[in-house]
Amino acid sequence: MKVSRRQFVKSGFALSAVSSWVPSLENKGIKAGSSFDPWVEVYPDNLKHNIEEIDRRVNSRPIMAVIKNNGYGLGIVNVATSLEPLRSVAGFAVVKLQEAVTLRDKGIKKPILLLGPFDEGELEEAVDLDILPMVYTSIGSNLEKVAQKLQKSVRIHVCVDTGIGRVGIPYKQAANLIGDLAARKSVLIEGVMMKFTEDKEYDDVQFGRFLDLCNSLKVDGISLGKLHAVSSFGLFQHPDKFLDMVRPGMAIYGIYPEHEFRPANIMNLHPAVSLKCRVAYVKKLAKGESAGYNRAFIAENDTWVATLPVGHADGLPRSVTKGARVRIGGNLYPLAAISASHCVVNIGVENKVRIGDVATIFDGNEGSRPEDFALASQSSVYDLTMHLNPLLPKKIISSP
Repeated sequence: MKVSRRQFVKSGFALSAVSSWVPSLENKGIKAGSSFDPWVEVYPDNLKHNIEEIDRRVNSRPIMAVIKNNGYGLGIVNVATSLEPLRSVAGFAVVKLQEAVTLRDKGIKKPILLLGPFDEGELEEAVDLDILPMVYTSIGSNLEKVAQKLQKSVRIHVCVDTGIGRVGIPYKQAANLIGDLAARKSVLIEGVMMKFTEDKEYDDVQFGRFLDLCNSLKVDGISLGKLHAVSSFGLFQHPDKFLDMVRPGMAIYGIYPEHEFRPANIMNLHPAVSLKCRVAYVKKLAKGESAGYNRAFIAENDTWVATLPVGHADGLPRSVTKGARVRIGGNLYPLAAISASHCVVNIGVENKVRIGDVATIFDGNEGSRPEDFALASQSSVYDLTMHLNPLLPKKIISSP
């Protein structure tokens, strides 16, 4: 017997999707402060603040909140439940159907746009759950068949490839596809979208192609719904391209997608996520002794080091030893070595750290924001949040 995606998610085996509702530390019966295992802290008030900043930036255009990839590491349900009550959030965008199904099963009512692929059976399941598929192939007959079977119209967004070469109907072929879809009575086009390459000059070329296409279709009397193109990057770079709706991701989580955006003061973003653990071990290395594989760190003098039970299996980039620092007891210390489940911190000649102290890998404080950590380790902020192990416990921190 074929198992539906929804049944699969409910069974508990689709861990990558349901990880967003991994119980918090308290729900697991672990008192705050008693576990050495790393955990993620989520700050709903900062999520809401960032939406307010985006809303101001885009002059109250609708926001399609991108919460793909486990809500950028915060937990997809955590993010959706925090944002759904907000007027400015028109809906949510995900890549995997199982993420969309999880949101519906957790009571999310607002529109959900499925950006990823699906087969015919999954299409029926999505439409049944009022999940809007992103379409870019000739599947009009399949859409009609599903609509007839479910006795409801199929609402879609059409994706046009204007030059990124990833997914989307090529812009030169898009008029025929969109015309075909619009002619089908059971199909409702609620939006037409594109994705920028984030090469500023080429983005202008892409946008011109998109506008030419959409304007020609409108002249032919075809209703396109909301036009949208701008992601978090475009919020900073393309204020002239906001169109009818924006589609931000990283900015919602309070993180600037590029280093140069942060000092521009265009938006005041507050990080909505932190990664923490507790110091598992402290010891003194004599001059010449080492720590880590391949002797990654060699003590030039007698040096204290601390072992943290967090590593690249938890989502830290292996490049952290290039300059990343962690905060322990109010001080920032350099990371000296990393392995799958541990990293070693260079405390220095004087020991100021104890076993059980909280170590903050990144949070919202200056010097330890995700952008600071990424820049120091020569990595990307996307490597920090999206690559967080989805099984890490999540602790919701709300303002008193």
